[in-house]
Amino acid sequence: ISGGLKEALEKGISKGASQLSQQNGYFKSPYKILLPDEARKVTDKLKVIPGFSDVEDVILEKINRGAEDAAKKAKPIFVTAIKSMSFGDAMDILMGSQDAATSYLNRTTNKKLYNEFNPVIVKSLDKFKARKYWSDVVGKYNSLPFVEKLNPSLDDYVTQEALKGLFSMVGKEELNIRTNIKARTSDLLKQVFAKQDK
Repeated sequence: ISGGLKEALEKGISKGASQLSQQNGYFKSPYKILLPDEARKVTDKLKVIPGFSDVEDVILEKINRGAEDAAKKAKPIFVTAIKSMSFGDAMDILMGSQDAATSYLNRTTNKKLYNEFNPVIVKSLDKFKARKYWSDVVGKYNSLPFVEKLNPSLDDYVTQEALKGLFSMVGKEELNIRTNIKARTSDLLKQVFAKQDK
């Protein structure tokens, strides 16, 4: 049971993490990271200023590219968490709710993933010059009269949103294995999940 569940999780999670780490894995997918509301205030105001008309499109692509780069770090962290799962954890997950494995992984890996994702996102945002670009945009916005000044930091927000997308993808893969018999591609998976089906 434990072996089959670990195999299922490894397979599903690997697939999810590698999909998100492809070009457009975030940017052209349901997991696309959008700008926070306060950022929309900035982009809306700046659209009328020459040189800033496409500010939102530019920054959206840059932050999503950063998340795609960071997603490459997820798989080994998940695999370690899965391999160190106890038999009790495995049984709780197998007989638990439809998202029991996703909740377990969120609980056991979120902090480590954040610590791994954040520097990669910072580096990646810098590679695409997103933080500099955003800082310039916010600086321009903050220089406008009568506006509430904003914090130009972008990396924490992008990291949190990237992780949200990652766990959402993991949840989708978990549900697929639990409910779609065709997704159980080995005898071990069929045997283990037959127990859950009852």
